[in-house]
Amino acid sequence: MSEPIDAVIEGGCLCGAVRYRVTGEPKYRVMCHCESCRRAAGSPVVAWVTFEPANFAFTKGQPVSYRSSPPVTRTFCGTCGTPLTYVRVDRPDDVDLTTASLDRPGDFPPVAHLWMEDALPWVRFGDELPVFQRSPSAE
Repeated sequence: MSEPIDAVIEGGCLCGAVRYRVTGEPKYRVMCHCESCRRAAGSPVVAWVTFEPANFAFTKGQPVSYRSSPPVTRTFCGTCGTPLTYVRVDRPDDVDLTTASLDRPGDFPPVAHLWMEDALPWVRFGDELPVFQRSPSAE
């Protein structure tokens, strides 16, 4: 990442109705191939960047929340549908942001692929990043 640790990182949805701000270094930067993320985003893979929740805040508008599974709440813009966050009750120290919703997503390249057991067979990356059949903590 090219930003200093104290940099303010901003992002938001396609239509601009919901904006957010976060500071600090990301904890994780991954590409998720799980079925749940794919369906929530309507995409074959979703890039995520994880920060400390204390450093994150919505600054304009309020997203809609959806509990996609018992431990997971996702947020998205109620106007344009842009997926924004992913929060697990069993990971209270993490808020995952969709990398593509950042104003500067290129500053946060992924470092691994997760949930390859769910990956679509026609999606191939030649990035030589580490791959995990589930998440690293599940292997």
